[in-house]
Order: sequence, then C-alpha cells, then structure tokens
Amino acid sequence: MKEIRLLKAEEISAKVKTVYNGSALLLLYKDARVDMTLLDETFGAMNWKRSHKEVKGNLFCTIGVWDGEKWVEKEDVGIESMTEGEKGEASDSFKRAGTNWGIGRELYTSPKIMVKLDPAEYKDKKVFVSFYVSEIGYSESREIAKLTIIDGNGRVRFQWDSGQAKGNLPPTEDAFDLEAYRADVEAMLNACDLIDNDKKALTLKGLPKYDKKLLDSVVARIKELEKSNG
Repeated sequence: MKEIRLLKAEEISAKVKTVYNGSALLLLYKDARVDMTLLDETFGAMNWKRSHKEVKGNLFCTIGVWDGEKWVEKEDVGIESMTEGEKGEASDSFKRAGTNWGIGRELYTSPKIMVKLDPAEYKDKKVFVSFYVSEIGYSESREIAKLTIIDGNGRVRFQWDSGQAKGNLPPTEDAFDLEAYRADVEAMLNACDLIDNDKKALTLKGLPKYDKKLLDSVVARIKELEKSNG
C-alpha cells in the first residue's frame, strides 16, 4: 500500500482557537478537499471510496482503498459543527477517517502556536486578522520540525525550528490565568485527538508531547479554584 505524502504549507490552514492576554492561540488543520486530493493523488480517483453511517446518533465515515485485490477500509466518527450541523459532522468524520489513513497526521505534532496581537487586531475574543502557513518542514519521523506563520500582509508572526519556540511562551504559575490554562488544556487535547465522543467531555489521558509536570500543576490548580468557587 502506498504511503500518503506529508502536507505542503499551502494545504494547511491556521485558525484562531482562543484569545487571551492579547495573544491568539492558533491551531493547524486541513479541509476535506485536501483529503480528496491526496486520496486521488496516492491511490487514483477510481481506487478509493467513502460511505457514511449513523451509529447511536453519531455519524461515522468509512474510507475504502482498493489494494489491487480487495477493499481495505478505515473509519472514524465525526463531531457536529456548530455552524454547519450535519454537513459539518459528515466533513469532520471524513477528515478523521482520512487521518486514520495518515492524511495530515503530522499536524498533531505541531508546537503550541501563540501569536501576539496588535491592539487593532482584536476586540474581546474577536480577531480581525488572518494567519497562514508560509513554511513547514518535517523530521525523518514525519513530525513537524520547522514552522512559519504569516499574516495577510506577509508579516512573520510565529517561527519555530527544531523544537525551539520563538513566539510567546504560555503563562507562568506566577501569573496564573484560569481561562488561559483552560484554553491550553483544551487545545492540547484537541491536538492529540483525545475528545471523548460518547461523553462529549475532555479527558486527560496521555499527552506525551507536553510537560506532564506543568500539566499536572495546571489541572490541580483548576480543580482547586473551581472548588473554592463552588
């Protein structure tokens, strides 16, 4: 079976997950058209297929690939989009199934992307600037090793190379921000694809790419503050 290639910079989008302390937390993602293009490119337009089915109220997508003798299938469940409803759920399940085939799996190795915003670029939680991936590089293990994010004017807003972050660092315990850490934890979990689809709740299993000691202190502090606030 052929190996699906790594994503190019122009195939990756960057969206704002949340805003706090004058900075935007960005997440990398791909849209469903990228999956279609890579499936066509890798296996041939006539050698793959997709189907959807509902199981206990959840929409699953199955992607089948013809290996020359039989169909090989992989599936995953989608999460309904708040803006597109069932259409968003179908697209999400397709992209997740594509990830099982290896499409865009490297995005889960992304560093934390924090971009300092200019005062005119945001108000409350709304951001009035777009961000784009202008450069990306990978290690031999297919993990992101280099990343450059620019805005619509071509200004470099974030750079990361060989694990050395050049952007903003997360808040320290000396300046603890509950909402900021909530966003951090949620972003980490989303990036690691550890959303519990049955309970629709976050889970704290794993996270090998992150500092466990810091995460443990974050979770403990959140629980402590929630308890004190009733």
